[in-house]
Amino acid sequence: MALLDLDPKVVATARELAAKAAEPVVALAKAHTTVAVERATLRLAGITGADTTHRAGDVPWVNRVVDTVREHCGLEHGVALPVFHALRHHDLPSLTHLAEATAAGQVRYTLPTGRDRDRARKAATTAITRGLRTVDRNRARRDKLVATLGDPPRRPWIYLIVATGDIDEDVVQAANAARAGADIIAVIRSTGQSLLDYVPEGATHHGFAGTYATQENFRIMRAALDQVSKEVGRYVRLTNYASGLCMPEIAVLAGLQRLDMMLNDSMYGILFRDINPIRTFVDQRFSRQVHARAGIVINTGEDNYLTTADAVDAAHTVTVSQLLNEHFAHEAGLPDHLLGLGHAFEINPGVPESFRLELAHALLARELFPDAPLKWMPPTKHMTGDVFHGYLLDGFFNLAGLLTGQSILLVGMMTEAVVTPFLSDRDLALRNVRYVLDAAGGLREDFRPAPDGLIVKRAHQVLGEAVDLLSRIVDDGLLNAIADGTFGLMKRPATGGKGADGVVAKADDYLNPAADLLEAHP
Repeated sequence: MALLDLDPKVVATARELAAKAAEPVVALAKAHTTVAVERATLRLAGITGADTTHRAGDVPWVNRVVDTVREHCGLEHGVALPVFHALRHHDLPSLTHLAEATAAGQVRYTLPTGRDRDRARKAATTAITRGLRTVDRNRARRDKLVATLGDPPRRPWIYLIVATGDIDEDVVQAANAARAGADIIAVIRSTGQSLLDYVPEGATHHGFAGTYATQENFRIMRAALDQVSKEVGRYVRLTNYASGLCMPEIAVLAGLQRLDMMLNDSMYGILFRDINPIRTFVDQRFSRQVHARAGIVINTGEDNYLTTADAVDAAHTVTVSQLLNEHFAHEAGLPDHLLGLGHAFEINPGVPESFRLELAHALLARELFPDAPLKWMPPTKHMTGDVFHGYLLDGFFNLAGLLTGQSILLVGMMTEAVVTPFLSDRDLALRNVRYVLDAAGGLREDFRPAPDGLIVKRAHQVLGEAVDLLSRIVDDGLLNAIADGTFGLMKRPATGGKGADGVVAKADDYLNPAADLLEAHP
């Protein structure tokens, strides 16, 4: 039910401006590829494993092959044609054998022409189609499990993080959390993984403040949550992070292992990890196409802006980012029901009427994006170490999420910013959520902000400021706005950042069967 009486013309103008601001960036993304996109393509084609003999440590076969193709004939034509031409030319039985021969210096990659090009294109398309069929089967399997086991009986869904560094210990904590009421388990990544330009292989037991995102770790956790889903009688969803320098690859691995949600923001890597803007926009478009095909809900990262900028002064930048994320998602084929836009309860609690302002901001997001599974983030910036005050703030956060119809509620920890939460902290946090949902579950039907009150006026003000900012971005360009520190106070020029050397302008005859298949059937 609409409570803010937003002007439909203003809302339509905001979306039109977001589309105009995004259009040049989409064109830029379409005109480029990256090493990560090409590696993701080979993962869909079936390459797995790593070169374990390298003196600097294990090197994934996809990295070995893509780097060698780039050295021999460039990536502007795509990796698929040289790779599948070499596979046939050397009469090798699999891509893994080709990778091993590549590491041994036995393969010289060339760009095929004529009939050789046609054969390579056909072989690449067949292999990649096989990978996408695995993604499709996983989507169907998820739908079947949800139909059989059922969804959580109420909204918002309760989202809880595990972060031990050891996948086996993560499994124990995740299962216990599901038994205690968590509906979504997020396995946070090891610190710094977003800056690795490769995806580690195998199960890992030594992460730092998180666990490495690997295909095997995905498989282990998905199997464990399937088991506990049967036990608790509802489908427990699994989340990880498709961001950073390997965003497209991790998206593919998520599809191949039936993850359900992925952190996937259009600007997070640029702003908070200093990754090159063009690299990020190219990678996020491909990753979102994969997520659309896999039926994976993305979670965007607008909450992060409010940890560096003031949550009142910068509220409109969150709305602008949400509108941009929406357009980028739609353009990549991601529908509203998979668009988990983010926002957060981060206003300084010392600000007068802070709770009413939080309600205004949360309700604005809900009414601007009525069909999106919004992800509501708990307070972190103003958690001081006073665990009693923190527990109270989390209770208010839970109540705000309930009153404004948020879809996904990330569980706040009273020990946020003090220590890595213990199991007992998580248990208390889940009790807090359960109390609010049980005690005030139907309160939303009684919640009616006054038409001329602070909540409604503030929502209109933020939307108006968002439209004004979008107008300036259309005039100046989104890349310039990012460079000027518009979002989260982070200044990131288009020519800077990590991973810029991994961006490649496409040639006129560029070919990527994965991209073609995803464009044709989102």
